[in-house]
Amino acid sequence: MTLPETEGRSSAASRDANNEGADNRLVAVLLDCGDTLVDEGTEVKNDRGATLVADLIPGAAEMVRALVAAGYPLGLVADGPQATFDNVLGHYGLMDLFRAHAISERVGVEKPHAAMFETALQGLSIDTSQFGRVVMVGNYLTRDIAGANALGLITVWLNWAPRRPKVPANALEIPDYEIASPVELLPLLAQIERNLAG
Repeated sequence: MTLPETEGRSSAASRDANNEGADNRLVAVLLDCGDTLVDEGTEVKNDRGATLVADLIPGAAEMVRALVAAGYPLGLVADGPQATFDNVLGHYGLMDLFRAHAISERVGVEKPHAAMFETALQGLSIDTSQFGRVVMVGNYLTRDIAGANALGLITVWLNWAPRRPKVPANALEIPDYEIASPVELLPLLAQIERNLAG
């Protein structure tokens, strides 16, 4: 599935219309971890299911650092044990770059449950009126995209890994935008901000 670069779901246009006159700057970027930052195919897990070591997707570390350098507050929204993210993202010096963490083991639910996204948004002090200026990036249409779409976030699907379905099962799983690698995100955010500006 390939979406035109300047088009997404029709709800994206309605969100943009609701933001007329608002600052066009995105207020935050939320990121999934597995197959969005970390290559799940390289994970080595312990007997409790926590990842001990794993490789990053090419360009993922650079993307996270570039987002921080560009001034975007970051939230991690990820399913799994806390130790996974401490071990892997900590190893690469990325964990502390996220201002908020919504980890399913701590939150008590998994995506697409709204509490996962809301926990990160609350950690970033983002009000519901600003949800249409938050981007969620993930690889999993059923969890990342559907969950974020249900809250009115701007969704970006990272179509990189072969491990998840590639065809949306319903309208909620249709992303606003699609990228094939992490390095494409920063230019896309600039485009989204231009779209928000109208």
